[in-house]
Amino acid sequence: MRKLVIIPTYNEIANISPMIDKVMSLSGAFDLLIIDDGSPDGTADAVRRRQAEMPERLFMIERRGKLGLGTAYLAGFRWALERGYDYVFEMDCDFSHNPDDLERLYASAVKNGSDVVVGSRYVCGVNVVNWPMSRLLMSYFASMYVRLVTRMPVRDATAGFVCYSRRALERIDLDAVQMKGYGFQIEMKYTAWRLGLKVGEVSIVFTERREGASKMSGGIFGEAFFGVLRLPLRKIRGRNEVSRK
Repeated sequence: MRKLVIIPTYNEIANISPMIDKVMSLSGAFDLLIIDDGSPDGTADAVRRRQAEMPERLFMIERRGKLGLGTAYLAGFRWALERGYDYVFEMDCDFSHNPDDLERLYASAVKNGSDVVVGSRYVCGVNVVNWPMSRLLMSYFASMYVRLVTRMPVRDATAGFVCYSRRALERIDLDAVQMKGYGFQIEMKYTAWRLGLKVGEVSIVFTERREGASKMSGGIFGEAFFGVLRLPLRKIRGRNEVSRK
């Protein structure tokens, strides 16, 4: 099975090389695609230097300017599908997601036949380290809000640590995805669920970033809040078919 990890970056010079080392050291033979949105701190230059060491496993898409988290992942999904990957993973570059858990997400997908596996902070209590209480409460109640509005049985709907099977990405109409910020994470999970794909969760521990600055903003939060209200009203179309509730 060919596996690809997609990591969007913007100003991650402090984290990018250690993250490459860690992902490449995993026993599961994960390839890595970096999608850099014109980082002025030299993140893309650092990736290019590392590509010389591992040209067949480390790849990069460079984009001009900050075009949004969702558009980065969509570009990565299309890239992965074109190149025949069987499983595709989303994760952050700042080590808030433990790269070792990639193997656990993959194992769960294979063992349980899941189309989508979420690295969940909330499926077994609350597993978040070094967040202020205000941010923790906002995140926890945001996931509760998503469940209330959409009825989707996912405990951590806003999670950004996710494994998608090729089947899932081929069924979801990527051109129809509307949200660009963190609401993208909710929309993808909701779309998969509405299409009848199997969505599972694996408990992880989320640790606040050690280096660099958070990309969260009020605009990103607002898009997700109001976008969720519109999700149950939309017709969810798979490729070449229409999903019914």
